[in-house]
Amino acid sequence: MKQKIIVTGGAGFIGSNVVEALNKKGIEDIIIVDHLNHHHKVENLKKLRYSNYFDRGEFLPFLKTLGVKKIDAVIHLGACANTQEADKNFLIQNNTIYSNILFEFCLANNCQFIYASSAATYGDGSQGYNDDERNLKPLNNYGYSKHLFDQWVLDSSEKPRQWVGLKFFNVYGPNEYHKGSMASVILHGFEQIQKDKEIKLFKSYHEDYPDGGQLRDFVYVKDVTKVILFFLDNPNKSGIFNVGTGKARSFIDLAKGVFAALGLNPNIHFIDMPPGLKERYQYFTEANMNKLREIGYREKFYELEEGIKDYVQNYLLKNDSSRILVKPQLSINEEGLFQAP
Repeated sequence: MKQKIIVTGGAGFIGSNVVEALNKKGIEDIIIVDHLNHHHKVENLKKLRYSNYFDRGEFLPFLKTLGVKKIDAVIHLGACANTQEADKNFLIQNNTIYSNILFEFCLANNCQFIYASSAATYGDGSQGYNDDERNLKPLNNYGYSKHLFDQWVLDSSEKPRQWVGLKFFNVYGPNEYHKGSMASVILHGFEQIQKDKEIKLFKSYHEDYPDGGQLRDFVYVKDVTKVILFFLDNPNKSGIFNVGTGKARSFIDLAKGVFAALGLNPNIHFIDMPPGLKERYQYFTEANMNKLREIGYREKFYELEEGIKDYVQNYLLKNDSSRILVKPQLSINEEGLFQAP
């Protein structure tokens, strides 16, 4: 069946992977909404087939004219994803209010509505990682802006025929080059090896975690894309769902995986964590995947080593490698790596 789909953030990291997957299914009547503020986003867009493109600032006025046309689904992946963004009003406008408008459009026009929430809503994890939990305390403004919208959706008396919020954990994979310091640890580790032949990781300041033993739920973008398409194909499934692997892995496992994918022996150096990060550092995240499994999602997720090998050997070392910019300056990534921006 021919579908007409809106994908916000369609030139970005997860969004461009989703559009590519839709193209492989023969779906090309796609309206992409994004903001081409980086040449890597333009490169992402060149690989895709779509019917129209709008800048995010120009799209909402156009949206009002779409009520007379049939839109089957809105996949809302566009947002400010900078976990260090300090401007709360900017985040509320871009991540919360923009989402509210798209939600209302889908309600009024009987569309499926699938949107990106975030594991950042869980804060320090003291409330657990249960996707039914409402009483969460995000650690940063980005997480708070996502949590606000989740709560607004849950409290809405009327909802679109399908509404799905996906709490992405630590996503990595191709097409993330425009994200700078917010790109995955895999990409930055790869860049460090190319430049310095080593990966730098933060020391641990928690007695339960050795250096490099801090744990995250790293999920490959190809798995994230499969989950999104699952919901697109199952419009009777609604709710808020975690999207991770359900298996936390250490940063040292990740670093070793990057070296292995390159055929190199590990060379890992531990450095001091800046004082400002110590107080808000997250030592453990792991998605509870029961809810997604209970509604019938059966696909196997990539093991960390498998995903890293595919990403490094089939993307970073091949045609995509020319698009990576290795810079000498270093900045802090909240996920635990000292990295190039």
